[in-house]
Amino acid sequence: MIEPYESALDAIPGSHPYPRTSRYHDAEIGVHRMADGTEVRYTKRRLLPPLPADEDTAPHTVSSGERPDHLGQRYVGDPGQWWQIADANPVLDPHELTGEPGQEIRIPQAGGFHG
Repeated sequence: MIEPYESALDAIPGSHPYPRTSRYHDAEIGVHRMADGTEVRYTKRRLLPPLPADEDTAPHTVSSGERPDHLGQRYVGDPGQWWQIADANPVLDPHELTGEPGQEIRIPQAGGFHG
């Protein structure tokens, strides 16, 4: 049986297992009970809303040697925030963002798409 994980710690700032800057911060934590009663906590699937309208993004042409963390630093100011750009593009692997020089990807505007 799978049930939602709820804890009094959820009300305490900073008690979530992921930092506020993580793509998983707002993801729901679940608990799976094994047949022997052991509880296994897991992060539930993170479902994204539909991709934003074009006015919420700006185009970026990928240059040779660029990486997702470079884009995070350039556009969000933090290399660890590359996932915000990945969320705005239909890719499964973040390296697909920059794997092909010359391809055009979408960059979310500040205050726009946050996943």
